Parts: sequence; C-alpha cells; structure tokens
Amino acid sequence: MEDPGMCIGSLGGDVLNKLSKMLDNSVCGWRQLASAVSENLKFRFSESELTSCSLQVLSASGSPGRALLAQLADCSCSLSFLICCLMKMGHQEAVQYLTSTVIQITEQPQSQQVTVGSRLVLTCRASGPLGLNYQWFRGKEEILDKTGSTPDLILCPVTRDHRGHYICRVSHGVKCIFSQWAHIRIVHSAGCSSSLFPGSVSGLLITHQPQSVAVSEGDTVLLECRAEANPPAQYEWHHDTVPMKQHKTSSLKIPCVTTAHRGRYRCRVFNLYHEEWTDTALVTIGPSSITYTSWVEVDRGSDSQEVHRSTFDPETPEVVHSPLSTRNFIATDKVALLIGNMNYLYHLQLCAPIADVHVLTNQLRQMDFKVVSLLDLNWQEMHSAVTEFLQLLDQGVYGLLYFAGHGYENYGNSFMVPIDAPASYTSEHCLCVQNILTRMQEKKTGLNVFLLDMCRKRNPNDDIIVHPGLMKVTANIVFGYATCVDAEAYEVQNKDVSNGIFISFLKRHVCEDEKVTVMLDRVAEVLPKSLYLQFDCGVKVQLGFAAEFSNIMVIYTRILERPREIVSCSAQLTDFPEGVDIDLKKSNQKILLEAGSLLLIEEEVPPPEVSSLYTRLRGLQRLRRELIFTICLHYTYSGVDEEVQERRQVTVGKPLVSKLNLYEPRSPRASSGSLSLVPKKCTNFPQTDKESSTRFSPPSSRSASIPEETDSPEVFDFPQPLVASVV
Repeated sequence: MEDPGMCIGSLGGDVLNKLSKMLDNSVCGWRQLASAVSENLKFRFSESELTSCSLQVLSASGSPGRALLAQLADCSCSLSFLICCLMKMGHQEAVQYLTSTVIQITEQPQSQQVTVGSRLVLTCRASGPLGLNYQWFRGKEEILDKTGSTPDLILCPVTRDHRGHYICRVSHGVKCIFSQWAHIRIVHSAGCSSSLFPGSVSGLLITHQPQSVAVSEGDTVLLECRAEANPPAQYEWHHDTVPMKQHKTSSLKIPCVTTAHRGRYRCRVFNLYHEEWTDTALVTIGPSSITYTSWVEVDRGSDSQEVHRSTFDPETPEVVHSPLSTRNFIATDKVALLIGNMNYLYHLQLCAPIADVHVLTNQLRQMDFKVVSLLDLNWQEMHSAVTEFLQLLDQGVYGLLYFAGHGYENYGNSFMVPIDAPASYTSEHCLCVQNILTRMQEKKTGLNVFLLDMCRKRNPNDDIIVHPGLMKVTANIVFGYATCVDAEAYEVQNKDVSNGIFISFLKRHVCEDEKVTVMLDRVAEVLPKSLYLQFDCGVKVQLGFAAEFSNIMVIYTRILERPREIVSCSAQLTDFPEGVDIDLKKSNQKILLEAGSLLLIEEEVPPPEVSSLYTRLRGLQRLRRELIFTICLHYTYSGVDEEVQERRQVTVGKPLVSKLNLYEPRSPRASSGSLSLVPKKCTNFPQTDKESSTRFSPPSSRSASIPEETDSPEVFDFPQPLVASVV
C-alpha cells in the first residue's frame, strides 16, 4: 500500500469489507459519508447512483457501504480524504480502524546534497500497527548494514558510491508501503581545487574538445572531452540535441556502431556555478569494414557427421571461424520474436515469463537485434505475430524465436500453447515450432535460433502426427531447450518478479561475443511522441510514453508550468475506449510499481524526483481503433476550496504492435514442399468434463516451486540444465 494520498481502491479486500460493515447503518453510515464527500464536486454522486447503492440490500451478500466505496475508488478518492470525511461525520470507529490498520508514511526521506566524508541521515517515519518493519533500498539493491532496517538510514563516512536514489519500504505482515524517492547527490567541498582555479576560486574551462570522426559499421567510436573546473566538472553528452542519460563521463564510447549513431555530438560540462558546451563533433558512418562471422557453412556429404555449435551452448565455448580466404558470410539483419504466456484461461498460470522476456529483450538489443516482445497471446495473435516475424526475414538475416509458457513435444515436434488453448488441447490448438523452422529456411536465413522455455512431455490427448514439410539439415540451426526430452520445465514461483531457471542460466552466456559482423539500424518500437498541452488556466502538461513490452505501454503525465495562483494541480487520464486493457484502480499512480509496472527501465520515464502520474495499458495487440482518451486537469486556486477541472481529448494513433492488427487472420503465402504454418484452428473442439469445470475458474499462481505442467519437490536442489542441440 501507499501513503494516505493513494486511492482507496488499493486497500485490501479485508479492510474494505470491514469498513463497509461499519458504514451499513442508517445513523452514521454510508449515506452520511456520501453527503460528507459531496463537498468535493468530484465525489458528488447523482440520486440514481445513490439509489443503486441502497438497492444492494436486496442481495444476500450486497453492501451499500461497499458499493459507495467502489464508486469513490473509481473516482480516485484518496485515503486521506476518506479519513477526513469520516472524522467530520464523527465515525470514530472507522477512523480508528483505518489509522491503526493502514500503514501511513508520516515523514518522508528528503533529497540531499552532501560532501564526501560527511555524515548522511535519511529518515522515514510511519504510523500503523505495532511492529512495523523498515527496509532501505538504493535503487533496486537492498541496504544490508545495521541501519538499513531502521527508520534512520545512516551513511558515514559518505563516499561517491553512496550517490543515487533511495527508498524505504515499511511493512507489517503482507501489507507494505513505499516512501518517496530521495536523491542523494555528492558535491565537493570548497577546498577542492584544480590547477587553473586554486583555493576557493570557482571556474570552468574546457581544455580538450571532441573531434569529428568517420567510421564503418561495426567499429567503435570514442569521443573525449576534458575540462578544468572548481568544483570538479560533471559531463552530459547529447546526440542531435537529445540527452544521452546513460553517458555521464568525460569519454563517450560507442561499440559496434550502426547508422543510427551518425549525427552531431556535443557535451554539456557543468558544476555548481558554471556551465559550458563543447564544440560539435560530427560522426559519419560508412560501409562495414568486417566481412566474416563466427558461423561456418559446412559442406555435408551423406556420411558427414560434422556439426558446428554457436556460443549459445554454454558447454561449448569454442567457435570455429572461417578464414578470410574462404567464403564470407554477412548478417544482413537480426530479428527476434519473444513470446511469454502467463495468464492461461484453462491451465496453470505462470509467473516467470514477464521477467524472462524482459531480460532477454534487453540482452538481445545489446546485440542489436530488432526485438518484438509480446505477453499473453491467444492462438490468432500468436499465429499473426509469427507470420509478421517471418515477413521480416530474408537471405542472410539472423532470426531468433523465444517462447516461455506451456508446451509439449510429440513425435519429435515441439508445440507452443496459446493462452486460450482448451483443457485437452492438441496440435490444432497450438503452434508447431518445426513448421516455423521450415518457413524460416525458405527465406534462406543466415541463422535460425529457437529458445524454448517450456515442457517437452508427451501430450496424451494428441495422436496427430504433424508433418512440417521438407526440412534441410544445416549448420545454422540452434535449439536451446529448458529441459531434456520427455521432461517438465520448471519455474520457481514466488511473490517477487524473478527469472525462471532457464533464463537465469541463459542470461549469463547469451551476451558473449559472437563476432557478429554487420549490424544494421536498430529499429525502435514506434511510440507516440511526447505531447505538450497548454490548458486555458495557464497550466502546461507533458504527456509521455514508454514501452514496457511491444504490447504494453506506460503513459505518464507531469506538470511543467502552472500560474502562481494555482496551489495544486494534477493531470489524470480517463475515458479510455472500450477494449483497452487497463486496470482503472491502478491508473494515474504516483509510483510505477503501484501502476503495475515492475520492469520498465528507469531511463524511459522521468526520474523519481519528478512528480508524475503513471497509467499502464496492456494487450495493445487487441486494439482495433486509434487510441483516444481524455486528459482531465484537476486544479485548485489559492483561497478557493472547490476544485476546477479542464478536459482535453487526445488521439495518439495505434502505438507499438497495435498497428500490425494481430487479431486479424493471416493467410500464409504458398510455398513448395511444406504445409501451412499451423493447421486450421478447430472452432468446434469438443469439451471434456475437465475443461468444463475449469472454464470459469482459472487456476491461480501458487507460492511454491512448481513445474509448468506438474509439481516437483526437487526443483530447488536439482534444477534442469540448459540443453542446446543442433539439428
């Protein structure tokens, strides 16, 4: 849970149930609360809405109080406002219950500037049940020293390693709350001097300018800037006027450049008192100077048993290189499709795919793959996504397909299970990996990689033998399995977002240097550009966008400017079109975690000290029309109690993967010597008793170590190793 400013919809079900029982009375109950909250126009409900609440008494389990609380939650009523109204109406029992049960931050840690060698104290205080536990974090790392579990975090003496963002987690049992972020900056004392600015004299002088360079694709670019300054200088590099937030040193090093890196570079040099800009350095990218790779084409005779393996096999670090005098190979592009299925309708739900897809996406992009990462796809969406993936392949392209979810293997063929597969699924309801490989080979791809994080047990419900067509046996096919034949793949399920066993092992090796040759422009997912909206009251709002996955987007709003007479304002998103997958209770949150986003990279959103509201949109592959929503600006003038609203409708088109219309059926192109991608979907698949019994009650995740298909008590001690085989 959050601070008292959080929406009451974030309260636990037990708290809301008990609170609603306290309000289900005629003397000091829900009607009096409705009257108290109506002082704010935002929470003034119509008579029909109040009648709807009162009609809840006709239901055996109905509660007028719970219905009113639900309406307040839909209107983003804060916990502090609710407590204030309960105090006004004299409901001491409810006030005491909320203040003693709900954890509230009473003192937030504050951002500070400190000098090296000094003593730093960060304080977080909270009220709530007895026995509150405190945990301090620096970024994502828990601080384990003796003060890291107390309300006061003491860092002494301060070093440069202590700079960064700090946050405190206060918990009691399963309930928890996070403080605001505190940004610690390290500054130098006045006694710190340079050769040009001795003693306490401040100044800044750039002594070395970055130089223009012309390089080839695949080369490394190094730009350097040096300055004499007192206090010491800080650096911030810019590419075509866009800040490069991850580059904060005097040297800018870009390995394996592509044409996306061409352009003008400048460095902003600054300290507490001065700021200077370097000259512009022009980076020109020409043709590649590398002409070979680590992959070797092997001339196989009928008796040849020679096999070459890639560095994807962790047990085989040696890679055979072709000499320059022999045939050369060029990777014309690198494309990856990553699918993670978790929320199955009729099967055990999984936890690890969201983290696994996220980690592998970041690592593949480091190797300049063009990555499309998708979560929770049904049969039609998986079929369409694979068809779009195949259309990106061509001669010499490296293609990689990763799947995490339920699966099985029959007669040597591997099948990926979509989230809408029935209880007794067969190959008609799944996608055959070998069919996809056959289609990839028709494109004459340079490398075909399949990473299958799924079970390989036989499916007793499927007696169909799928013939994927003519498959060529070449040295450029790599299969990476999470387990061996006829065995389950495992994930360790817990409350935290963590990787499965397969990815936990794979991520240690996947970024090893493969000496891949030419890397073309990295295609970023097409996000809407940031919008800047000027409202009539004089408030200026930024509307920003960030991609968590190819089908999950976070929209954030922040106030850039406001007149002095406006004492408070916030920009909230509302009126999303029907069909958009959004949890309204988690929309317009101050913290990404509370908005449901666990994995978004910090560089893609404003820093924690910048006040923003976050809303997370899921399942963009199902968006059939342009995304249109409303920004509702809530603001209050000085000396005026009533809140004022301004609304502005915004259209951002079809973002990310939604423009591919994956919900539409694809007709695979005709090809000789092979069948279609997958058999036609069976619309009249018979339901078994098991399927009927689970249709309306999808299983929930269990906090235990479980296989994707069956339980096993041995997973902690004997995790299945990565098995890489070459066809």
